[in-house]
Amino acid sequence: MRHLRAAAAISLAISVAAGVTGCGGGTSSAGGSNESPKTLTYWASNQGPSIEGDKKILAPELKKFEKETGIKVKLEVVPWADLLNRILAATTSGQGPDVLNIGNTWSASLQATGALLPWDDKNFDAIGGRDRFIDSAVASAGKEGEPPAAVPLYSLSYALYYNKKMFADAGIATPPATWGQLVEDGKKLSKDGKWALGAEGSNLSNNIHQTFVLGQQHGADFFDEEGKADFTSDGAVAAVKQYVDFMAKDKIIAPGNAEYAQNQSLTDFAKGRTAMVLWQAAATTFAAQGMKPEDWGVAPVPVPAGAPGAGKQTNSMVAGINMAVFKNTKNIDGAKKFVKFMTSDEEQKILCKTYGSIPPVKAAQSDPAFAAPELKVLRDTLATSAAPLPQVPNESQFETAVGTAVKELFADAAAGKSVTTESVKARLEKAQQTMQQ
Repeated sequence: MRHLRAAAAISLAISVAAGVTGCGGGTSSAGGSNESPKTLTYWASNQGPSIEGDKKILAPELKKFEKETGIKVKLEVVPWADLLNRILAATTSGQGPDVLNIGNTWSASLQATGALLPWDDKNFDAIGGRDRFIDSAVASAGKEGEPPAAVPLYSLSYALYYNKKMFADAGIATPPATWGQLVEDGKKLSKDGKWALGAEGSNLSNNIHQTFVLGQQHGADFFDEEGKADFTSDGAVAAVKQYVDFMAKDKIIAPGNAEYAQNQSLTDFAKGRTAMVLWQAAATTFAAQGMKPEDWGVAPVPVPAGAPGAGKQTNSMVAGINMAVFKNTKNIDGAKKFVKFMTSDEEQKILCKTYGSIPPVKAAQSDPAFAAPELKVLRDTLATSAAPLPQVPNESQFETAVGTAVKELFADAAAGKSVTTESVKARLEKAQQTMQQ
């Protein structure tokens, strides 16, 4: 998910907005209405290489929708760094779009503002039915037990990318399937100024993505059944320590990765400085940096033992982009028609091929393009061994609090300080106290 580039510092703003009943958004008086739909406004997230690139990709599809329905879509592509703040402002001012993209990890937080259209059975039926979408993607669209606040648009999951030449030079025949194998292989690969595994130690969202998955493998959810923070359980502490120990104890992540937050680990991988990286749909980035498809391989993210699956065999968070509608739009019928169009089988094939994502629409996944090695791993992971991040209203604060704790622990490791179970627990206790303030 391109959510990796989103700023996590907006958690205070979202907690304030959660206490406000959103007054919606939607077209201006010159726009459409249910009786005479003329226009829709759409905020798209920056999925491609640039804002202008996204406009070129989306423009012909929006023209196609206009030809089919007579509804013109006014497009604005919003950078990830600005998107959530823009959405929060719209929930309180009413000056927002009709339809918008949101990072799927924001779904429950934005749901709590009351500004988004709930996708109950009636609304899902208007776009072809809930059953068209894979379960894991719908599970990342809002709080469990309530109608989702959004509809899945682009889905992603994590995979393990590895440098074939570096593996061959180290005498390693296959990518690691377990964490024990990864550490063992990693020690063979970490030599002569090169390192086994890349990380983004200062990227709060990426820290959460990795430690959440390890938490699942240790039986920890980071929140209890009532949605209260539970960061200091044995499983949560073990998960964070395992991740930081790749640098602190195992010495398979370069100390400099503690400062990475802008996808530098992908550059290191593409330049042959790092042998492995955990990432979502990285092929286009590798190609842009001069790496040939035959230079790298892809495999499922490791698990403690056995094969990826549900529960303690989870090996990815459910990543992706959801599509939401402001509840008070003046053109609710047109907005739902647009969501139906964007999530149609044909559009899903076109858009997901272009962006290198996995269609959350089941029928679209049958396209041969999604059977390519990289996308097959991502698709299978999404279907069988990915879990959504906690769908709680304060999920964004969770990313900030625990993501910062992991960042600080990586900084300790890079400085040569000891990272112990006690020091990890202390950082997580501080994070939990921050959440409770």
